[in-house]
Amino acid sequence: MKLIKTTLLAAVASVAMGGAALAQEGVFDFSFNVGAATDYVFRGVSQTDESGQIFAGVDTTLFGIGYAGAWISNVDFGGSTDGELDLYAGVKPVIGPVNLDLGVVYYGYLNQANGADEDYTEWKIAGSTAVGPATVGAALFYSNDFFGGTGEATYFELNGSAPVAEKVSVSGAIGKQNVEGPFDYTTWNLGVGYALTDNVGLDLRYYDTDEHGFGSIYDSRVVAGVKVVF
Repeated sequence: MKLIKTTLLAAVASVAMGGAALAQEGVFDFSFNVGAATDYVFRGVSQTDESGQIFAGVDTTLFGIGYAGAWISNVDFGGSTDGELDLYAGVKPVIGPVNLDLGVVYYGYLNQANGADEDYTEWKIAGSTAVGPATVGAALFYSNDFFGGTGEATYFELNGSAPVAEKVSVSGAIGKQNVEGPFDYTTWNLGVGYALTDNVGLDLRYYDTDEHGFGSIYDSRVVAGVKVVF
């Protein structure tokens, strides 16, 4: 069942892949990324009909607290839509030991059919903190008009990551997607990241959901990915 698009920005997310080498220093700091994966999975659901993914993005930080960026990837929902272009912005204040992330993400889709109504916006509140060498966090996303015009939707996630060896980290998350109608489900992932260099990261991740009856794109899967940041 491909009625629900339930991804965000991290097909190959891990601590080892999160570091960015900034192209310049100052008020505006820029970084760029390109990568590929055996599938585009986010929130447990394949966005490429269980096929491969190629993506690229650009990010900037402003005054060390604000950020903005754009990200593009191929997608396959079984129709004419063949690309996703995300635009996002926010601020990351620090309150005591907690790092906050308050932002907004716009999801745009390329070559969608007339009347598909696939574009939508989500608002985000997230926070994380260090627990020894590990990092734990939580995030809440809200849309008043979700993908396909399905109405209000929320996604809540608990996540964590930890280094286990030099250049190696493990990370995982469990989340709950709620959508108006019968499409609520729970998803989880667990994976390992390896920092091949300061700019190149590898990720191997297991994804699953509790609603395999929604279709094969909700089934369990293992995804391998590579990301280059410069």
